[in-house]
Amino acid sequence: QVKLVESGGDSVQAGGSLRLSCEYSGFTNYDYCLGWFREREGLATICPSYGSTDTAGSWKGRFFLSRDNARNILLLEMTDLKPGDTADYYCAGTRRPILSLDAHDYDYWGQGTHVTVSS
Repeated sequence: QVKLVESGGDSVQAGGSLRLSCEYSGFTNYDYCLGWFREREGLATICPSYGSTDTAGSWKGRFFLSRDNARNILLLEMTDLKPGDTADYYCAGTRRPILSLDAHDYDYWGQGTHVTVSS
């Protein structure tokens, strides 16, 4: 059974930083892809078998995706946060070997974690 649990959301001042974590389980071998979404906007995805990709957006150069292989945690380092980054952030997964940032391609979703950035 796949399970995704996000954490790390908080309220911060503009210019601050946060680290969002997604603990995932239930995937076997490396036949899966994981992504971070802002609401349903795809930010970045990683497929352990063959790579990662991300979108060009207002967050480019400020948010960074990484994965802690040993602990099955997907991280999103968020820096220089802006009020426009205020949103619910979700971690999602799929067993399909697709490097996609389309929310419709993901079958498993966490409960989300909320980020508020004040000016």
